[in-house]
Amino acid sequence: MSRPVIGIIGNSHLINDQYPAHSSGTMNACAVSQAAGCLPLIIPSDPAIVSIPELLDACDGFLLTGGRPNVHPEEYGEAETPAHGTFDRDRDAIALPLVRACVERGQPVFGVCRGFQEVNVAMGGSLYPEIRDLPGRDNHRMPPDGTLEEKFALRHVVTFIEGGPFHRLMGAQEVMTNTLHGQGIKRPGQRIVIDGTAPDGTPEAIYVEGAPGFTLSVQWHPEWNAATDPVSRPLFTAFGDAARAWAAGRLTQQTRLSA
Repeated sequence: MSRPVIGIIGNSHLINDQYPAHSSGTMNACAVSQAAGCLPLIIPSDPAIVSIPELLDACDGFLLTGGRPNVHPEEYGEAETPAHGTFDRDRDAIALPLVRACVERGQPVFGVCRGFQEVNVAMGGSLYPEIRDLPGRDNHRMPPDGTLEEKFALRHVVTFIEGGPFHRLMGAQEVMTNTLHGQGIKRPGQRIVIDGTAPDGTPEAIYVEGAPGFTLSVQWHPEWNAATDPVSRPLFTAFGDAARAWAAGRLTQQTRLSA
C-alpha cells in the first residue's frame, strides 16, 4: 500500500544570489518519511503555480515548516516595521488559506516554527515581531555561532496543560526543546488553544479547538532528529497516523463513488 502524501511547504530563496528556487530542509523530508511514515512532497509556495484546491486533492496532510521570512504583519492588521524582518508574500498567500481549508475539512496540518505562527495568523491571531525585546522574555533565536548540533540543542523546558493533547501525547507535562525563533504569538487566533509555554511565558504548543482533524503545532523544531528524539517522534507519529486515517477515508469514499 502506498504511503500517505505530505505536502511540505517550500521556501523561496536564491541559489548563488541569482537562481530562484523553492526548497525545504532535508531534515523536514526525513522526519516525514522516517518518523511519520509518509511520502514527503515539497510544494512550491507560489499562488501563480499551485492552487489550494489542487493541493488539498494531491496531499493527505501538510507540514508547514520554519523559514527565515516572516508572515507579513498586514495579514494581522499591523504596519510593517524593520523589526518584522523579511517577508515571503507568496508563501503567505498559500499557507494561510491552506490552514483554514484544512481546519474546516479536518485534513491534517502540522505547523513548525513559522508554520506555528502561520496557523495562529490564519485563525485571526497576531505576532510579536521580536520576542527578545519584550520585558521578561528570553532570547529564543538560533545561536549565531556553533555547529548544527549546537544550534539545535535543547535549550528550555516547555510545560503543557495537564490532561491536554500534548500532555497525553508525550506522557509528560514537561519536555525539553530547542528554540530557533525570533517572533511569537501576541494575540491567539479564534479557537487557538495555547497548550504549552516556555518558562518566560512564550507560547510553544497550540491546537485549534473543535477542529475535526490534526492541528497540533509547535514553536520549536521537532524535525531535528525526529526519528529518535523522544519528544519529536510522538508528534510526527501522531501526524502520520492522522494522514493515514485521512488517506484511508479518501480511498473509501473513492471506492464508494466508483461502485
